[in-house]
Amino acid sequence: MFSSFSALSVRGRGVARLAAATLVSGLLAAGVLTGAGPASADETSQNQGGATATIGGLKTYGDAVIHDAAGDLTVSAGLFEMSVEGGGTLQTYCVDLHNPTQRDAKYHETPWSGTSLGANKNAGKIRWILQNSYPQVNDLAALAAAAGVRGGLSEEDAAAGTQVAIWRYSDDAAVDAVDPQAEKLADHLEKSARNVAEPAASLTLDPPAVSGHPGELLGPVTVHTNAAGVTVTPPADAAISGVRIVGKDGKVITSAVNGSQLFIDVPEDAAAGSAELTVQASTTVPVGRAFTSESRSQTQILAGSSESTVSATASANWAKQGAIPALSSAKNCAEGGLDITAANVGDEAFAFELMGIEHSIPAGESRTVTIPLQEDQAYDFTITGPGGLAQRFNGVLDCRTEGSEAGGDATQTLSEPSPATVGGTASDVNLAETGSSNTTPMIAGTAIALVVIGGAALLLVGRKKPTED
Repeated sequence: MFSSFSALSVRGRGVARLAAATLVSGLLAAGVLTGAGPASADETSQNQGGATATIGGLKTYGDAVIHDAAGDLTVSAGLFEMSVEGGGTLQTYCVDLHNPTQRDAKYHETPWSGTSLGANKNAGKIRWILQNSYPQVNDLAALAAAAGVRGGLSEEDAAAGTQVAIWRYSDDAAVDAVDPQAEKLADHLEKSARNVAEPAASLTLDPPAVSGHPGELLGPVTVHTNAAGVTVTPPADAAISGVRIVGKDGKVITSAVNGSQLFIDVPEDAAAGSAELTVQASTTVPVGRAFTSESRSQTQILAGSSESTVSATASANWAKQGAIPALSSAKNCAEGGLDITAANVGDEAFAFELMGIEHSIPAGESRTVTIPLQEDQAYDFTITGPGGLAQRFNGVLDCRTEGSEAGGDATQTLSEPSPATVGGTASDVNLAETGSSNTTPMIAGTAIALVVIGGAALLLVGRKKPTED
């Protein structure tokens, strides 16, 4: 069962986003903009790598009180549980206090640089707390003794105290645990925390995109993982296209380990085209890995992992001549946008226009273009190129917590998180009074039309789930 632990800002930012939503709606009605629409059968969507999971709600928690200018607000604080696609279970804490959790939201393992943790000088202290508290330390008597808690700790106390300590660093929140034992633990963890480095991903492929000429080995693509080994899956049409996944020696590879180099072997007589390779493994995800959603559900940080399925995908693009781009993306919270990297191994420049600026990637060079986005802005667009290349990029930019933003927005709690449906509306959401108005925010980002050379269109449309009383 979900609890009323989340808070949602309803003033300031909500007004600005309502204006943006009205503007975008008007443009759409007038036919000025065209939606990106569902991905075509030929489009591929990049997977940054790691675990993908669906959130199942708070499982072990206690009460906490947030203190701010609007008054005191009692919320639930503790451990969430997620179900991993392909098998496995994750336990997480929240690092995005004032953002609601969407019911059954899908989450992806994400580098800190793609979240608010990337710019948080105390992110390493949060990982220390995770490593030195519940559930990593499941001997509650020992945890209580270390924190100087008399009378011991229950699982609920341990989870609530740990979450409170994390919020003090993730959201710079003035928050206390209601239970004295949990509060004692929170104070101990906050005072004891030391900066610890960001953990490596459970599984990634580097680079996530390569390109080249038929008859060559495209790559290398290097496997980075904490798993003992990974399975390698060739492109779906490999039997027809003749495309193979091989090692540097040209021999077919069906399994690999950390540090292995994979190559895509394309037949010399192949027409221009593209393909994907996928690797998968079973491992425990490192404590401290961040998880972000596709639906602006609050950011989570990993506290514990069972043996879980993780995967990563890399794309390959080839042609005999002309521009041969390899496209990849990464959220860049430091710059407030999405980095699109284009590497061109062709014999002609790869040119395109992005947000009114013309770019040209000379043959043999690689460049990165940053698409500026508004906070909370959803994006979903496809870049097409020579040889039928169609690379889709979609997600939500969620780089800041409310505590990192200027202003003193009032908050309201959600007793039940609202479901996120693209283009739909939320229902069955009860907003508890906290002294502010019950104005309902409709949130939508601006829409930006991006045109790629050759008639290919990039469309970036910000969408935000409205919340109804």
